[in-house]
Amino acid sequence: MAEFNLAGREFIELYKVLKIEGMVSSGGEAKAVIAAGQILVNGAIETQKRKKIVAGDSIEFGNEKICMQAR
Repeated sequence: MAEFNLAGREFIELYKVLKIEGMVSSGGEAKAVIAAGQILVNGAIETQKRKKIVAGDSIEFGNEKICMQAR
């Protein structure tokens, strides 16, 4: 499981995490996989592209999982 540091931010939008972490190749691809119901946030399917992801949340896509950290 990878960790994503929010680096002082209160939240980050879901599609941006996928793009920054290299889980997808572009923001458009991120939005497409979210809309298709392929992303789990905290174990539940998430279809909101701009869902606010905060510290403690987890994101799963395929075999990859990211845990959000606030440092």
